[in-house]
Parts: sequence; C-alpha cells; structure tokens
Amino acid sequence: MSQRSFLQIDVFTDTPYRGNPLAVVVDGEGLSSDEMQQFANWTNLSETAFLLAPTNPAADYRVRIFTPTVELPFAGHPTLGSCHAWLASGGIPQDPAMVVQECGAGLVRVRRSAEGLAFAAPALRRSGQVDDALVGRVATILGLDRSDIVDSQWVDNGPGWVAVMLRDAEAVLAVRPGFVDDLDIGVVGLYPAGSPFAYEVRGFFAKDGNTVEDPVTGSLNASVAQWLLGTQRVAAPYTASQGTVLGRAGRVRIECEGVGDDTDVWVGGRCVTCIAGTVEL
Repeated sequence: MSQRSFLQIDVFTDTPYRGNPLAVVVDGEGLSSDEMQQFANWTNLSETAFLLAPTNPAADYRVRIFTPTVELPFAGHPTLGSCHAWLASGGIPQDPAMVVQECGAGLVRVRRSAEGLAFAAPALRRSGQVDDALVGRVATILGLDRSDIVDSQWVDNGPGWVAVMLRDAEAVLAVRPGFVDDLDIGVVGLYPAGSPFAYEVRGFFAKDGNTVEDPVTGSLNASVAQWLLGTQRVAAPYTASQGTVLGRAGRVRIECEGVGDDTDVWVGGRCVTCIAGTVEL
C-alpha cells in the first residue's frame, strides 16, 4: 500500500454539499481492477473515479469509473468531477480550451468556460417511444395513474435510462416511488415560462434492494436534454434543476451548438472540492 492523493468533489453545484459527491483517487497507477472496485465499495458513493495516464495520444488523461459494485464505461458527474480533480492537481491540457478525457466509452471532450465545465453528450444507445405496458409499469412504480404520464422515451446513453414526462415540475416533486426493481427511471416536468429553470429532473435506481434517488445525474440530464431539444419542448441555453426533494441544489447547464446531425449538446455545471488529502491504497 502507498499514500495516494485523494479528492472528494461536489459536482453540479457551486455550493459545497448541495450537489452530487464524487470520490477521486488522483493517482490510480498500479492498482488492479479488484483493488479499485474494493475501494469504490468502501467509499459507498454512487461513483468513485481513478485517474490514470492516457493510452490514446489525443487524450489528456484516462479515468476508470466504479460504482460500489460495477465499473462504468461512462458517467456524467464523474466526467466533470474527474476533470475538475485533474486540473486542480496540476493537469495541463494539450488544448487550453478543451480537455479530452479517455474512458471506457472512448474519448469525451470537456470544455472550460465561465459557466464551469461541460461535456459533450454522448450518442444515445437506445431512443424512441416506450411500449405502453412498460409505461404502465413505470406509472405503478411511481405511484401514479397511467394518465399522469404525458410522454415517455428511452434515453439510454449507457446506464439504461427510461424517462417519463409528467404534467409539470410540481408533479415531479410530488412523486414518491416504490421499488424500481431492474429499471433506471428518469422523471421530468417543465417549469412555467419565466422560471429560472426549464424543468425539474429526478432519477431513481435500485441499490441493495431499495430505491435510491440520485442527487444530480449527468448521464440522465444529457439524454433528457437530447430528447426535449429534439421535440422542441425547450430551447437552449437553459438550466435544469435536480435534487430538490433531497435538499440539494443541482444545477445543470445545457447548451447546444451546430445544426442537424452535427449538433452537439453540452452538459455542464460547476464543481467544488470538499475534501483533499491522501488515502492508503
């Protein structure tokens, strides 16, 4: 074992302890997959990231992302938090305006601006309408009538999200779900025109036989943005809110550039370092 630099980052917030925490081992070199997985299980956060030297010359750094039980090829808040940790630890990108992260899903661009960091949303692995039987099942899980769901969509960019839209943000905040079982469920509802936020997002998944609500979810916000922008329910730039029911203040900035198939959706927010020190690994 040796001492390794460690940071705990709060992502999608500029106020400590109001976003989504991420554990980052700044120097993950020499650790086995089992050692990484064991440490991620110990932190018991939704994700723990390990920074490594890149294997692709186009990348600035490489990251491996673990939940307490599995490794993920990509996740949103670990992407921003890892980039923040890498820069805070002295990382210098090849391009001052754009950091390139290497992960299991390939290369991910992360840009820096006055609004914080933002990653380019990955392509959806699955999209389109959800069959009515599954929508009915989701409604039951959420404690809703089928008629409360005004639209649905597969918004799977890796974690497997299925999303449903309710009549408004107030209805989203009122949801009290049962056990989600094998589904990762996103719920979204628009705020009235003139509100500081375009919509409220909530994300639910199963962990240890219980339903867990994610404080702020980069992957879900990325795919929901692609859905709602594509159906012209919202217009970028805008800010989405998440974590309200949990007492968090997640703020996700969505921007859009390009036209048609060349459009990039950028998912961004601020990050703050809450813990800095070393760990024995």
